[in-house]
Amino acid sequence: MATELLLVMLVAIGLTIFAERFRLQPPLLLVIVGLGASFIPGLHPPSLEPETILGIVVPPLLYSAALDFSFSSFVKRLASILNLSVALVFVTTAAVGFAAAALMPGLPLAVAFILGAALAPPDAVSAVAIGRQLGLPHRLMTILKGESLVNDAAALALFGVATLWARSGAEHPGNAALAFLYAAVVGALLGIGIGQVVDRIRRRLDKPSLVTTLSVLVPFSAYALAERLHASGVVAVVFAGFTLSHRSADLGFAGRMQEREVWRVFDALLEAFAFAYMGLQMRSLILQAQANGFDASSLLEVAALLLWVVIGVRLAWIMLSAVVARWRYRLRRAAARTYSRVGMAPEPLSWGENLVLGWSGMRGVVTLAAAAATPQLTDAGTPLPGHSAIILIAYVVAVGTLLLHGLSLPALVRAQRLPPDDIEATRRERRHAKTVMHASAAHTLELLQQRGDFSAAELDAARRLVSRKEQQADAAAADGAAAEAGAPVPSRKARLLAVAHEVLVAQRRALIAERDERRLDDEVLREMLESLDLEQALMANRSGLLMTQPSEASSS
Repeated sequence: MATELLLVMLVAIGLTIFAERFRLQPPLLLVIVGLGASFIPGLHPPSLEPETILGIVVPPLLYSAALDFSFSSFVKRLASILNLSVALVFVTTAAVGFAAAALMPGLPLAVAFILGAALAPPDAVSAVAIGRQLGLPHRLMTILKGESLVNDAAALALFGVATLWARSGAEHPGNAALAFLYAAVVGALLGIGIGQVVDRIRRRLDKPSLVTTLSVLVPFSAYALAERLHASGVVAVVFAGFTLSHRSADLGFAGRMQEREVWRVFDALLEAFAFAYMGLQMRSLILQAQANGFDASSLLEVAALLLWVVIGVRLAWIMLSAVVARWRYRLRRAAARTYSRVGMAPEPLSWGENLVLGWSGMRGVVTLAAAAATPQLTDAGTPLPGHSAIILIAYVVAVGTLLLHGLSLPALVRAQRLPPDDIEATRRERRHAKTVMHASAAHTLELLQQRGDFSAAELDAARRLVSRKEQQADAAAADGAAAEAGAPVPSRKARLLAVAHEVLVAQRRALIAERDERRLDDEVLREMLESLDLEQALMANRSGLLMTQPSEASSS
């Protein structure tokens, strides 16, 4: 099994490189090649247990997405995100459940609802990978990513309720809303708690390798602990990621840089594997359904019909929600004349953006893993009706949405001529960030000058040292200042680099303060911090320092 998994990973990475080279969509190429390879005679693709996919493959992908997601943007679009990730999940589960029960006589409604819950959540990996490739507007990507991070929790909670219903043979499904609230609330609190504890620990670590190792353990630990408490492991992972992402600005620059690169590697490996694995399962699932007495062609017909149910429900719900959102926005605009803060809700999406959003409901590995986790036996020990059938149907619908949406989305995006991002607003934030950085640097140098620890020539050299426009000449500036001060070049240069380090730390604190006051978005902060990290790394290398600094918070 290990050899097969490694081979799949290597081929998937090779196909991803090929797709990037020729500007293709890697997820689609991986799935198509996997589908073709699954029918090669004598090829036995690896098959993972559902618990392995949900407990090992999914958590790091969700955690990485949460780390790279702006929490302020999440809050700003919270109403839209919850509408799609909770309300639409419930509606889709019910619609697919009733439709499947009608299309397959003899299939218990409880089992049909298992299928509905498995098909309900669009996949975070699919949405982010394809949306990023197409260059969708920022606010559209915010909703897609936010929806995909949260909807798995709602769907898996409903999946658990439907599974208990099917196994027990009860006449009603129980209180699904209460089960979801417990799973979501406990999962969120647990994720925040784990994030707080891990943040306190990593601030005291000197080695970036230990910081990164701790970060890698977080998603698996959060998921496993939440599932042990019968809460949502997905929600725990996402909120742990949100918490640590918000606090990452307090880390030392070396730990932050290493952690960022490690999770980019994780993304590339797991995304490639997930899509290739999906494609490779087709033939084995067809054979499994046939071995259990099902007609594969009939199941494929049912899957095709349910595919359009899934797509139609999403489109109808999003367009209906758009009408309501526009009506509420007009009311808020009218009320804003009297109540100054009432008109601050974000502007609703355009009709073209809503259409693209509705056509972006790709399903993925979570759907496949959830369907495969369907129990084979009831509590009475009898076989669960339709077990292998719902696995094949869920798989076909997941792959169908990925191929149908993925292949047609580029043309749809071009036809809609979506409004571009508010580039001027982003530029204003960047200008504000640079103004804050400049003011912080000037204030820090003024304080150092008042302390009298450095000469005017040294402070002037340090001022040039932290200026990005003169980075190429910073070493020469340090050497010149050393000569003016009559001190040995190495010792004087080290003193100047220490001043520059103190200025960079002050700039980082100033940017964080602006973010905490909601005057700076997380994504702009992350961009500015990345540039400061690179500057600090260059200075550390020039001064011969090892990249083992503690966090900025602990060094202050």
